[in-house]
Amino acid sequence: MTTESDEYGRHNLFTDTGFHEPVGSGDYDSTLSEPEDRLAYDEDRPATTWHGGLDFGLLILRVVLGGVLGAHGVQKVFGLLGGPGIAEFARILGEQGYTSQTTVLAWVGGITEIAAGGLLVLGLFTPAAAGALLAVTANAVYLQYLGHHGFFLENGAGYEFHVVLGGIALALLFTGPGRISVDVHTPWRRRPVPFGIVGFVLAAGAMALVVTLFR
Repeated sequence: MTTESDEYGRHNLFTDTGFHEPVGSGDYDSTLSEPEDRLAYDEDRPATTWHGGLDFGLLILRVVLGGVLGAHGVQKVFGLLGGPGIAEFARILGEQGYTSQTTVLAWVGGITEIAAGGLLVLGLFTPAAAGALLAVTANAVYLQYLGHHGFFLENGAGYEFHVVLGGIALALLFTGPGRISVDVHTPWRRRPVPFGIVGFVLAAGAMALVVTLFR
């Protein structure tokens, strides 16, 4: 009895007459790679290779996070979209416990959201953009927590919304932007984990610096 082979050159042990064991070493082709080798990520494939759902999903996450926080920045800086504007935002920061240079902090926070949000939508300098937005959302969670607000949103209070946004930013730090991005040929797109670690450390440092200097 001879064995049949599928389209990958693997021997099929199930034939029309039933199951049989390979006879001798001639039935094994040592040139075939193991399944995990065939499924491994190919670093040598062209950078523009389409990855379907993965790249499209990362694009959606970038657009959602960058768009939402960018819109919040526009509210704070320009007073558009029903936002408070710089003066009112600075006053709100003072009510939340910031005691020094609240106007400067308001400008920094608003511009960071606009700039980092725009970069993230484009997929440009993604580790820096995601790290900056992670710092902004982490600071918002910290303020809500200090204000003794619950986790769930009730009457405008609660920090579950900021946790979700921060989680997306943290995820994008370690996944990279995907191939539908300006960063497609960059080292941080191909190997995002080391750059993600750096971005996470910088985000934590930025948050600690803001809390130390302005509270």
